[in-house]
Amino acid sequence: MTTPIPPYNPAPLYDDHLPDSWTPPAPKPRNRTMLFFAGVCVTGLVAGVAGGAVGFAAAKATQPSVVASAFDTVSPSLPADGSIAAVAAAVQPAVVQLNVTTPEGRGTGSGFIISSDGYLITNNHVAGAAGDGGIDVLFSDGTHAKGTLVGANAGYDLAVVKVDKTDLPTVPLGSSAGLQVGDSVIALGSPLGLQGTVTSGIVSSLNRPVTTGGESADQSSFINAIQTDAAINPGNSGGPLVNGKGAVIGVNSAIASMGASAGEQAGSIGLGFAIPIDTAKRIADELIKTGTAVTPVMGVQLDTSFQGPGAKVASVTSGGAAASAGFREGDVITKVNSTVIADGTQLIVTIRSFAPGDRVQVTLTRDGDTITLPVNLTAAQS
Repeated sequence: MTTPIPPYNPAPLYDDHLPDSWTPPAPKPRNRTMLFFAGVCVTGLVAGVAGGAVGFAAAKATQPSVVASAFDTVSPSLPADGSIAAVAAAVQPAVVQLNVTTPEGRGTGSGFIISSDGYLITNNHVAGAAGDGGIDVLFSDGTHAKGTLVGANAGYDLAVVKVDKTDLPTVPLGSSAGLQVGDSVIALGSPLGLQGTVTSGIVSSLNRPVTTGGESADQSSFINAIQTDAAINPGNSGGPLVNGKGAVIGVNSAIASMGASAGEQAGSIGLGFAIPIDTAKRIADELIKTGTAVTPVMGVQLDTSFQGPGAKVASVTSGGAAASAGFREGDVITKVNSTVIADGTQLIVTIRSFAPGDRVQVTLTRDGDTITLPVNLTAAQS
């Protein structure tokens, strides 16, 4: 059941529209927490993959060293002492506040500058619905500029915005591949419109399957998320999650909450989720180059009534990657490479951590036998 969150509207701050929730991807009933976009978004609940091909747009987490050509290749100096104060001082100039106007209203989100000529990364649910003139970018020095939406991808909840300015400060992009649970992290952004807010914590978990959704299936986001206890609140969406050296390792995107009473805004309970930067690099690069991002798919549809463990194949797309690999209806997928698959949601976010053309080893059960099949992921047809 979708639970809308009332707008946040304490003038003069922008109001945040955050009506979104999720169902935890466990096969057995449990107490539900509510998962909300940490910024501007639309209403929707995604509890499964109803009839959709496994995939959507995806990123190649296995190649974190590839830095998009549109990004600055020379990183600014990182703080030497690694203190939170030093990291904040180094990163803050490249963090922006986005004041966004959409057909649904106004809202505040965050972003960070990735190139000195004005490209910045944010969330799709922050900027994706903004029309011409609907994005006002507020820089850390108090100046403003009009932002133009270059491209957005709802499946990844990522967007790229461009401002017509040069010689801008940038933030260095790190890698999420080497993260470990317990690593120190720092979140920066504009929660509730409070620009320049810095919070800290640790990596609480990795590869956390997170689903957030919109009013239609093509607005659904499936994130193989970094979980953190650094305080993330509405308005932090699109801002950077950085490591102890000040390099971005994630894009803050969602928070879990026990819910809010009528008229109240849901807030942080120490369960925040960020899109891994290795994913964001590839998607942002494609958005900059083409305005869109390609989608890796296996070529199967899932049985959403299957309670797991694993993800059950309802049908195999003729001529697709799975068909070529020898998949059959009724197969239960239990592992992709070394990742154990608990349910359909985890299968989706795992496949989305690769890119079209990647070869993965998929383990499945069939008639009591365990089989491993190599699958060459393909790009979905738009």
